[in-house]
Amino acid sequence: MTTDQSDHVDALVIFGATGDLAKLDTFPALVGLVERGVLDVPVVGVAKSGWDLDQFRDYATASLTLNKLDPASPAAAKMLSLLRYVDGDLDDPATYQQMSDQMGQAERALFYLEVPPSLFGRIAQGISQAGRAKGSRVMVEKPFGNDLASAQALNATMQAYFPEDAIYRTDHWLGLEPVDSLMFVRFANAVIEPLLNRNYVQSIQITMAEAFDVSDRGSFYDKTGAIRDVIQNHLLQVLATVLAEPPDGNGLDSWRTSKAQLLGALPPLTPELTVKGQYEGYLDVKGVAPGSKTETYAAIRLAADSWRWDGVPILIRAGKCLPLTATEVTITFKRPPYDAFGLGDNEAMANVMRFRINPENRVTLSLVGKKPGVGWLPDPEELRFAEHPGSDLLPYDRLIGAALSGQRWLFASQDTVEAAWRVVDPVLGNVVPVHPYARGSWGPPQAAGLLPAGEKWHDPAG
Repeated sequence: MTTDQSDHVDALVIFGATGDLAKLDTFPALVGLVERGVLDVPVVGVAKSGWDLDQFRDYATASLTLNKLDPASPAAAKMLSLLRYVDGDLDDPATYQQMSDQMGQAERALFYLEVPPSLFGRIAQGISQAGRAKGSRVMVEKPFGNDLASAQALNATMQAYFPEDAIYRTDHWLGLEPVDSLMFVRFANAVIEPLLNRNYVQSIQITMAEAFDVSDRGSFYDKTGAIRDVIQNHLLQVLATVLAEPPDGNGLDSWRTSKAQLLGALPPLTPELTVKGQYEGYLDVKGVAPGSKTETYAAIRLAADSWRWDGVPILIRAGKCLPLTATEVTITFKRPPYDAFGLGDNEAMANVMRFRINPENRVTLSLVGKKPGVGWLPDPEELRFAEHPGSDLLPYDRLIGAALSGQRWLFASQDTVEAAWRVVDPVLGNVVPVHPYARGSWGPPQAAGLLPAGEKWHDPAG
């Protein structure tokens, strides 16, 4: 997608530039942006670490080494030369004045807030008081609130200083190559999109399985749980990518509106449509409250109140300590209306499209042929028409580059965020029982009760 260079920013300011996100993702992404010619403006890091510029550059250099990038390569050396640094307290107006001084003559900055949401308001205020908010953009990391009310309050705080079209809400899943591929396959193939509706689709399932536990993140995870951690954001965004109406004549700029409309058509969940689980041993994790009811697994059943999808069951599950790590979308199509060959309820006759999001990018469509020989025996074959082991473009390379260039379609709108919270809000907290499940299982057996009659969960293959 071509970009008007007049919409490109002339400075990048990173708050929290000495944190883990910067070390693991941001600095490697900046090298990629320099290499592609997207980044050639001052990069000002702001943090309170007691460092000077040389120490900050050393930190960035160590990040590149950690991520197996050569700090001496031309792109890395150029990125390191763009770095500036301000060490100061975020409550001190002098910090923002020093930031402004380091920005020089920049007029259209991108402020990237790699900090907890509780600091968004103070930073936005500081940017505004330094006279740097007008004409600039602000990129913020999820979580966008902990429920609908806090999301609305957070938005009001941000919009006191930045208009909605200047706020870039980052969900790194929107920068994943397989999620882009899912969207591309839908709208670049005339034979696929006409099938994605209630006339042809039997059901839709999304599974996000993780074979690992919460590890040393007990304190964080116990305040979050599976619904807040991955369903409200990542998986509902993936669902919207599968179900939303195609972009219109305004191009990809209309895509965010389509996704917001789709999520707005999902009725709020009820306890009867939600199953929560907790893997055995979770209560022994450091930082987890005694007797905690936080879910490490959740399964939900949804339905979209829309012309296209009315009556199609939508099932989503996510959990830790499952048999493998994989995320997959499964679209099961309806059987032919007449059983011409007398095959009965033969599972092999189902046409299924799968979008594998991780650990690799894969799109498959199962079709049924005739097995050679006498009689009518189905011979299912899986057509793999997009399979890539990985992508050279990192998610944050794509996302920061999009924000630098003003491509808003890769970011979550406030309408989308609020619509997603409205879906899950009624089942947050302790309104749904939490069932134990064994490590290495597919979660509590109660999740099977959400399935339509005659259907089973589609477990991703390893």
